[in-house]
Amino acid sequence: MNLFDRLAEELRAERPVALATVVSGPGVGGKLLVRPGVDPEGSLGDEDLDRVVARDTIAELDAGRSGARHYGPHGEARQDEITVFIESFAPPPRMLIFGAVDFTASLVRVAKVLGYRVTVCDAREVFATKLRFPFADEVVVDWPHRLLERVGDTLSQRDAVCVLTHDHKFDVPALTAALATKAGYIGAMGSRRTTDERNKRLEEAGVDAAGLARIQAPIGLDIGARTPEETAVSICAEIIASHTGHRARPLREVDGPIHAPRA
Repeated sequence: MNLFDRLAEELRAERPVALATVVSGPGVGGKLLVRPGVDPEGSLGDEDLDRVVARDTIAELDAGRSGARHYGPHGEARQDEITVFIESFAPPPRMLIFGAVDFTASLVRVAKVLGYRVTVCDAREVFATKLRFPFADEVVVDWPHRLLERVGDTLSQRDAVCVLTHDHKFDVPALTAALATKAGYIGAMGSRRTTDERNKRLEEAGVDAAGLARIQAPIGLDIGARTPEETAVSICAEIIASHTGHRARPLREVDGPIHAPRA
């Protein structure tokens, strides 16, 4: 199977894949097809260059980015004899929302606007229904930690886990399982008192200080949100800020270009 047939196969299956192509320098036109957990296919004309580009391509694919990178003839950094264009074909980022509560439907709608593939999960069959969450891509009736045990190894820095149940019997197992993934954002709803109590239970479950620091709780940015819709905007704003590495401030208080490069 040639590279383009393989690429088409991966795209049809909605699996992450990237194509690296030499666009200037020795070996113009050389291509390397890169997939997570699978040996690269093709070549850019040099074994060391292939190795370095494959590594960089996985990083770009994980971030969902495409763009040109420059190398020496054998993959040396900070040289520009060879330009390689990395084209990432990443599936939509995922958002797992745990808890079929009043805020969930609003968060689903805002997340869909941002391009997320959204899963709602709750162990309570009477609440976790497609009728209540028609905009969700998937509604799962199961305990949150059991869903994470099945799909956790597929989550990346682009993905988000939002725990909205504020019930310790759901929250603690869900957050413990989420911390074992590479999800770029993990947030949990609850008052400050609920958050403090939950943190104590998480510590008792073996979560260390670094793990607690990964959890955004209480979830969302302080924008004065009150309604479910406003709270959903607050949560998604925090997710965006966590991905860009920006500290949220009014634009009128920030110097420099509005659309600064992402971290």
